[in-house]
Amino acid sequence: MKLTQRISAAATAIFSLLPACDLVVLPEIKPGITTAREVLARMGNPGYEFGNDDGSVTWEYTRQPSGVHCYMITLGPDRIVQKLEQVLNDANYAKAREGMDRDQIRRLLGKPANIMVFDNLREEVWEWKIEGMPHTELTWFNVYFDTGSGRVKKAGKRVEVRG
Repeated sequence: MKLTQRISAAATAIFSLLPACDLVVLPEIKPGITTAREVLARMGNPGYEFGNDDGSVTWEYTRQPSGVHCYMITLGPDRIVQKLEQVLNDANYAKAREGMDRDQIRRLLGKPANIMVFDNLREEVWEWKIEGMPHTELTWFNVYFDTGSGRVKKAGKRVEVRG
């Protein structure tokens, strides 16, 4: 086996374990107790950092494109965890409304798995792989932006039945 094949196989194995690691690591992150340093030690660097008006900061840990979760961990000005939430859920999908901009959607749902642009429709579609019901279905949540205004036109789920 060539070195590049070994590296590729090792990377695939590591990335396939991430959701399993979440089951071990996430329960250890306790609001009011866990520090930013401990979050970094357990979760690594966040994919994105959002500054909040109250001086707190929210770190994004997405499991896209392979996983179906995105965790947002909010740290207070004291660098202690205030909140840990999995944001890819029905309550947040309902908040994705016409007129919102890309930054608002990113803050709400995290980084999408895919971004596709359809010039003929003047649409940019952001897509998140989400948990399907039943689990034999591959389910996506899509947000459609108008490419002219950069604002949400519509949002909704798309389901693919697995063969």
